[in-house]
Amino acid sequence: MNKVSITIDGIKLYVPENYTILEAAKETNIKIPTLCFLKDINEIGCCRMCVVEVKGSKALQAACVHPVKEGMEVFTHTPKVMEARKVNLELILSNHNSRCQTCTRSWMDCELQALANKLSVDTVRFEGEQKRLPLDIGPSIVRDPNKCILCRRCVSVCKNIQSVGVIDLVNRGFDTQVASPFGMSLADTPCVNCGQCINYCPVGALHEKNDIDKVWEAIHNPDIHVVAQTAPAVRVALGEDFGMPIGTPVTGKMVTSLRMLGFDKVFDTDTGADLTIMEEGAELIDRIRGGGKLPLITSCSPGWIKFCEHNFPDMLDNLSSCKSPHQMFGAVLKTYYAEKQGIDPEKIFVVSIMPCTAKKFEAARPEMKVNGLSDVDVVLTTRELGQMIYDTGIDFPDLGDSDFDNPFGNASGAGAIFGATGGVMEAALRTVSDLLTGTSADNFEYEDVRGLEGIKVANLKIGDLNVRAAVAHGLGNARKLMEAIKAGEEFHFVEIMACPGGCVNGGGQPLQLSDVRNWIDVREERAKGLYKEDRNNFIRKSHNNPAVKKLYKEYLGMAGGSRSHELLHTHYRPRKNYRD
Repeated sequence: MNKVSITIDGIKLYVPENYTILEAAKETNIKIPTLCFLKDINEIGCCRMCVVEVKGSKALQAACVHPVKEGMEVFTHTPKVMEARKVNLELILSNHNSRCQTCTRSWMDCELQALANKLSVDTVRFEGEQKRLPLDIGPSIVRDPNKCILCRRCVSVCKNIQSVGVIDLVNRGFDTQVASPFGMSLADTPCVNCGQCINYCPVGALHEKNDIDKVWEAIHNPDIHVVAQTAPAVRVALGEDFGMPIGTPVTGKMVTSLRMLGFDKVFDTDTGADLTIMEEGAELIDRIRGGGKLPLITSCSPGWIKFCEHNFPDMLDNLSSCKSPHQMFGAVLKTYYAEKQGIDPEKIFVVSIMPCTAKKFEAARPEMKVNGLSDVDVVLTTRELGQMIYDTGIDFPDLGDSDFDNPFGNASGAGAIFGATGGVMEAALRTVSDLLTGTSADNFEYEDVRGLEGIKVANLKIGDLNVRAAVAHGLGNARKLMEAIKAGEEFHFVEIMACPGGCVNGGGQPLQLSDVRNWIDVREERAKGLYKEDRNNFIRKSHNNPAVKKLYKEYLGMAGGSRSHELLHTHYRPRKNYRD
């Protein structure tokens, strides 16, 4: 890559010729403020917060989109630049619902508020067009158009990354807003509830539907046995809500905090992941040996499932019939666990702590019931758990470590890596390989399915069988892979995760400012934490989990058997582009 010589605030530097001024400034640790900018997602220069002076140019330039060139001189904090930024910010604030004390971002980091502090904006000189528009409250996501600053981040990630495209700018002038077609609620569109729009919103215009009060009500009811189960991706992200480095595993502290909050039992959803591998592995082997519908496509990601129902209804038979891990585990808790503990299943209240907003929708699906009882009663996001801990005054970083409760105890390392893209595939291959060959393979780390490449393809030799596998993360990549399959490309097994990077980057994970996301890949850092958990686990294959072995022996029978299908499997249906 050729480099050019430029000067920023008197500092001479050499940078690649394809850099923008913003990227070049990052090389010198000069921080140019941004609001609408998201690297590789939303690079449109619409908010004008990053304007700079370029020698020889009459107009101020947006640093996030202005390319560098040889000999360029840039000035980032002249009086003209500072006044322009301040005026632009005041204009944004003049139309913003500034009831910050009651905003969902009040206990987190609001990028608009942070920018106002940075630029010393303590008054707003303009009287804006304050509107009072109704909230759009869906099963998973709440949209508040009164707090929207029209940065278009949500539009870009929904349309360009996820290829869902259910929101966009409508109207003009002061009437401009981000909305769904024809003013519909998100619930009436093909929205898949993935929550990526929430992850990238800089303010409180988008947030998950809050279910904390339901959980407190259950905890404070002495007649209810309240059980928490925690997804693998939660343990490498929860610490971020309390200032801990991105990707820090906090499993023991998380369990301690849940007990302090009043949960009667705390279990690991990784056990549900191990169950999923047992059932999905049996299903894959049965389809390969029995000439069933291939490829078998994983069904752990509810955002992906709904996307498939809307966009590829003719391929629903390719989906595994397995419920997702937390739904499986919920069904086990209200049957096997209830029986073992002598508790009325109707008195068991299962709370899933998930990195995912789509799981709120999933838990409410009528297909997710056994004996008339929902597998899972409430889904809380990682953020909601963080808020509960914060609100009760628990000093999370100083907590000691606790272990998960019996009778399930600790799960396998294979269950832990479910939270990263490629993890479900790798966990399944570890088990399927052993089951097909009848031996315990020593080399069971499948590097080919790891990493953040959008679509990964691996050709694997298992015994005398050649297995062709594919992994996709992010729904834009999922769409490309599905179109390739429809066009005739052949695979045996396919893993798809709705969220870019997998569950570690789910729509319910702790929010990170764009200043962090633009330059640090939080997906990679969180995934490192999960692979560390796997490496440190004595049990690294799902079929070697003693609790799972005992469950099959005492209650389920064989993987893929009749009782397993009754409790752990489900079905899906085509969906129209509105609520049905």
